[in-house]
Amino acid sequence: MPRKPMATPENHERWLVSYADFITLLFAFFVVMFASTQSDKSKARAVSESVKDALEHGQFSNTLSIMLGKGKHDNSKMPTNPERVPQSENLPPQTGLPVRVPADLAKSLAKLQQGLDVDLKDGKLALKLEGRGLVISLREATFFASGDDTVAPGSYPILAKIASEIQAFSNPVRLEGYTDSQPIHTSRFRSNWELSVARGIAMLDLLQNKFGVPADRLSVAGYAENAPVDSNDTEEGRAHNRRVDVVILSDEALKSEPSAAVRAP
Repeated sequence: MPRKPMATPENHERWLVSYADFITLLFAFFVVMFASTQSDKSKARAVSESVKDALEHGQFSNTLSIMLGKGKHDNSKMPTNPERVPQSENLPPQTGLPVRVPADLAKSLAKLQQGLDVDLKDGKLALKLEGRGLVISLREATFFASGDDTVAPGSYPILAKIASEIQAFSNPVRLEGYTDSQPIHTSRFRSNWELSVARGIAMLDLLQNKFGVPADRLSVAGYAENAPVDSNDTEEGRAHNRRVDVVILSDEALKSEPSAAVRAP
């Protein structure tokens, strides 16, 4: 008499499906809550990408697959030695971007003071450390002709030292143009606004094309005569006000910058 085939035992672990869904949603909720509290958007983005990679490619997805599809009876098929898993499967995908170190602005100030000692004494530029970052004030008399936006070639050795320090770290750099209170109206510049912005752009082009500073770290702002550092009642004071400030932004200043300008370390 032929044997009757044994009936497939009923799976009593269907509750694992709902439980796994609940755990996944709860985990995603806490990730979203963590990301929303981070002021450092690059850090929050890195956490989000790591979690996404773990869910899609890591061992967490394998565990969910076993729980949802086959149950604990197939757990024996999971690799028992994690060292046998190819190393590439345990690592997040590489972006290929260079790792840059944030600047220690106090050390950068000291280094520039030493390297530009003669130029500082001659009054060609000024250095100061502020809450917004390290400010390198380039005086018009050394870097530009009066009423013009062409950078004087004689100033290139000074700019080379500044560019070398900028390239050593990852902080964004803002190039701010300023003028004195004397109005300008020429065939090229209709106002001090245009002149201040044009000088910032000229300095950006030089740092990018001649000295190799990445364009995505640079930005330009023009303030015309509206942020003087000295009195506009004397010629000496007006000469101090005509300048381009190279501002190496601090971590505090980055909080007010557009999110696209905040670079991952």
